[in-house]
Amino acid sequence: MPMLDVYVPAEALHPEAEATLLSRLTDILITHEGFDPADRAVRAVSWVFLHRPAAVYVAGALAEAPRYKIVATVPEGQLDRSARDAVVAEVTEAVLDAEQGAWQRDPGRVWVFPTEVPDGYWGGRGRITPLADILRRITGDDAEQARKLAARRIAASRAERAGS
Repeated sequence: MPMLDVYVPAEALHPEAEATLLSRLTDILITHEGFDPADRAVRAVSWVFLHRPAAVYVAGALAEAPRYKIVATVPEGQLDRSARDAVVAEVTEAVLDAEQGAWQRDPGRVWVFPTEVPDGYWGGRGRITPLADILRRITGDDAEQARKLAARRIAASRAERAGS
């Protein structure tokens, strides 16, 4: 159920490589949220918004090589620290792979921001949708099982942020 905002400068990637990249990014996020990327229901709620910056500047000058920004947004509790680390590493590699050697392989040109939306702030279908409802829809669990799973994930996320 990730929402991805992917910033790719125009003509930085071949169209086929870009399409493959966007699918691969979706797979990476779904996997690290703990779901099967082949699951149709999960894929149906995993959206990618492709942004085309007209130009990217570094230190006030036009960048000599493409720069990429990926903002991966998920409901609170979906990505623990190890999952965030893995998402950043895997997304970076996927972007650099998509360049197909057209530019020097430099992970410093790829910035990845895994972000969580606090429970009670994820909105869709005209209403706020708590993580328990999302999990119930995706997993097929009954409401009580989904509520318990959501509570565990959210509590772990909040404990991690608090430094526990």
